[in-house]
Amino acid sequence: MPLQRSIRNQGTGTDDRVHVSVAQLVKLQYQAQGFSFLPRQPVHSVLTGRKQSKLRGRGLDFIELRGYRPGDDIRTMDWRVTNRTRKPHVRVYAEEKDRPVMLLIDQRLSMFFGSKWKMKSVIAAELGAVAAWRTLDVGDRVGAILFNDQNIEEYKPSRSQRSLLHIFDRLERMNRKLRVGETRQNQKGAGVSLKQVLQATERLISHDYLVVLISDFAGWDAAALAGLKRIAQHNDIIAGLVYDPLEADISQASRLIVSDGQYQLEIDPTKDDLVKRYSQAAVSTFRDLKQELQRHAVPVLPISTEIPVIDQLRTQLGSGR
Repeated sequence: MPLQRSIRNQGTGTDDRVHVSVAQLVKLQYQAQGFSFLPRQPVHSVLTGRKQSKLRGRGLDFIELRGYRPGDDIRTMDWRVTNRTRKPHVRVYAEEKDRPVMLLIDQRLSMFFGSKWKMKSVIAAELGAVAAWRTLDVGDRVGAILFNDQNIEEYKPSRSQRSLLHIFDRLERMNRKLRVGETRQNQKGAGVSLKQVLQATERLISHDYLVVLISDFAGWDAAALAGLKRIAQHNDIIAGLVYDPLEADISQASRLIVSDGQYQLEIDPTKDDLVKRYSQAAVSTFRDLKQELQRHAVPVLPISTEIPVIDQLRTQLGSGR
């Protein structure tokens, strides 16, 4: 069934290409394999070589300083204290267990678009679910910030599947509020911005987090960049940039009506000059955003709406724990 027909039948809530369900997100648990967000990456992973990563990964936390005991590893000897006290001392470490992941999942109106297979909003929800299941699988905590044009909902990191299912339930509810014909003019207020989402993230997290921002980055501006840079001082950030192929090449469409929420304009995609100028602008915007993020050590995962999320993650991140 074509996506256009699915959109018209959206009231039934039966098409998982248009609206997401908790059951759909739960099923992804069994596919969340073959990639890793951990600092160690396969050679071909887009996360390889992250400079000055803030994540300690599966490292060691210092616990205490105590006197040497027979059998202690000589490599843990604290020679400065030993020399000062004239008695051998060692530093005791414990394996670091905690590397929380915070998922920022965009469900704004700009995400309710899809030309071939799934809506950007659905792909974003699925990407968040796969990342969440992978995080729990390696024993780390996962939290989320869900946002649309009206609300920002915050969920602290937890290792509990019950907590994750609650996040999925709220994500489904937020996703199903997206409707054809809805405009920001119909909604109260100026709308939630990425700047506000990143400010909420700053308040919620401390340091040594992995923050995964999943969005089409609509409304990206200098204020949002400033917030991202502050977070990146003590945390790692990955950008899941969700896009639809039609956004870069409108020649695939037969008829287009675009709107800024107030006015509508019909575009004829058969006009070569218009298509060329639009495509050049779209490609330039995408490239500039990607380069800007990478300049600030934020890896970008471009995620298309026409390919299963798990396949794209395995291709871009490679196999790993």
